[in-house]
Amino acid sequence: MKNLWKIAFGLLLIISFAGALAPLGTQTITGGPVNSADVAWMLTATGLVLLMTPGLSFFYGGMVSSKNVISTMLQSFIAMGVISILWIVVGFSLAFGQDIGGIIGNPLTFFMFRGVGTGTYPLLAPTIPLMLFALFQLKFAIITPALITGSFAERVKFSSYLIFIILFSIFIYAPLAHMTWHPDGLLHKMGVLDFAGGTVVHISAGLAALAGAIKLGRRKSHEQGDKHEPANIPYVLLGTGLLWFGWFGFNAGSALAANGTAVQAFANTNTASAAAALAWIILEVIRGNKPSALGACVGAVVGLVAITPAAGYVDISASIFIGVFASMVSNFAVAWKSKSTLDDTLDVFPCHGIGGIVGMILTAVFAKNSGLIFGHAELLLAHLIALVIVAVFTFGGSLILYKVTDMISPLRVTEEQELLGLDISQHGETIGSDFLFSTNSLEKKIEEILVENN
Repeated sequence: MKNLWKIAFGLLLIISFAGALAPLGTQTITGGPVNSADVAWMLTATGLVLLMTPGLSFFYGGMVSSKNVISTMLQSFIAMGVISILWIVVGFSLAFGQDIGGIIGNPLTFFMFRGVGTGTYPLLAPTIPLMLFALFQLKFAIITPALITGSFAERVKFSSYLIFIILFSIFIYAPLAHMTWHPDGLLHKMGVLDFAGGTVVHISAGLAALAGAIKLGRRKSHEQGDKHEPANIPYVLLGTGLLWFGWFGFNAGSALAANGTAVQAFANTNTASAAAALAWIILEVIRGNKPSALGACVGAVVGLVAITPAAGYVDISASIFIGVFASMVSNFAVAWKSKSTLDDTLDVFPCHGIGGIVGMILTAVFAKNSGLIFGHAELLLAHLIALVIVAVFTFGGSLILYKVTDMISPLRVTEEQELLGLDISQHGETIGSDFLFSTNSLEKKIEEILVENN
């Protein structure tokens, strides 16, 4: 295990030296003039999208058991560090570099941000600096692997998780971003509309989450049928608020300009989330349950997920239907999952995966002037074909990456570590504690828990 960390530190040192020397051979790309209003908005939107990842950490952290709060929250936070460096080194180039076969970008185009400066780049960012565009896209790349963590929460080894998100970002996320958002990308040329990441972010995260839940297997508590008690519902409420707020940058920022499209996306984002939250609560009451804060939060996030691909393409009236319908489908999916043996800890696939799929399909139905309700079936057909491609690529590819990761470093913690909780066993920390556990105290605690469970 220490050897892995030594290798990681060595790689970080190499990257830092390479980064220090990179400017010697860098020529900044310069296109047309910069629009100051667009720059101001996109700087704001970029900050808003970054806020979503800490928001996600609270959202997920509040839903897990009390002995796994810190580990779950850290899995989101650490993505900001890992993916930020990876994106500068090669991620941005793979996603938006010179096209190779409509599938991936040339890793050398923007290697170490070569040529990524404060000038515009007409192909990708005609009115804002290319560096700002790259940083905006970075925030999407950060939150996508963080979303996956909810599916295998409470049982994944931290070091193995780090390996997986690096592999996922390179081999799954970057190709999907290129295929969907690069002008020469395969899905883009098919006419697929994904305004802000319904396909690239949410469907990919949802399907990778499903693969992860299958690969890692069930938690011991899930096998025993123990009732799961969320650690902190106020954390979930706080996380939902931060996600909702940050999502305005996520969706409205994807207009890449301070214009009417950004305003439309902003309005649709709020409306769909509101409609989905209400729909989820109403469905809870119809089922005979009390309207819960947790349900309202999950519903709101499902609405945000579903409107993401459609945000800049549909009217506000359509956003209400998208929010309600996605909430209903995801609610039924969660209910079905709870009766199955699938242990997707925080319902990532039913909410993000299914929500993203519903949003992708309904985008093709309601997109202004090109959707099914306007008499055009071509877009819906393109989206259905793309959905099959993305599903096979993401689910199958993620399964392979989980297996590769597992060969490098076992994905799952030991039974003793799982019983103890990942906060202590992986990080030596507990909520409300300001000290680290020593090896002896860890072993003693594990023995106590094993005695209790036997």
